[in-house]
Amino acid sequence: MGSTVDGIVFFVGSIFFTSAATLQLATTGNPGRGLDWWSSAAQVAGTIFFNVSTFNALRQALDTTEYNRLVWAPDAFGSICFLVSGYLAYVAVCGRPFCRPRPSRDWWIAAIDLLGCVAFGISAVASYVIPATGSALDLARANATTAFGALCFLIGAVLLLPEQD
Repeated sequence: MGSTVDGIVFFVGSIFFTSAATLQLATTGNPGRGLDWWSSAAQVAGTIFFNVSTFNALRQALDTTEYNRLVWAPDAFGSICFLVSGYLAYVAVCGRPFCRPRPSRDWWIAAIDLLGCVAFGISAVASYVIPATGSALDLARANATTAFGALCFLIGAVLLLPEQD
């Protein structure tokens, strides 16, 4: 369809992502208290950075410096927020910084989501545009880890569905 249509799809998707994260934060009890609330708040912040980066990616004729400042930097900050969010959710489930795999659905959701956050972080690093060449550091890795991270988030979301009797 072309880069403009692709960009619009990404931007609209980022709005849905922010809406879902905001609803999650709104349903998390005790504002400002508990790891679950802070995890949700960091996730909302990350999605807002993704809104900014996907919106700015729609702009035409950005040079490398502008692209890195307007698109890559918000994407990188969003990825950092996601890493913080994923880790806080993981700690909330474990009750400490690290724990062995547990048979609980909550542990698997937190672990798979954290893996998705790590993949998004790798994608952000790999998508940095090298000023001297105007090319992404590793476009194939950026695309692959974005897709893998999204798959992890999808699996985590499916695991949230209630069990059928």
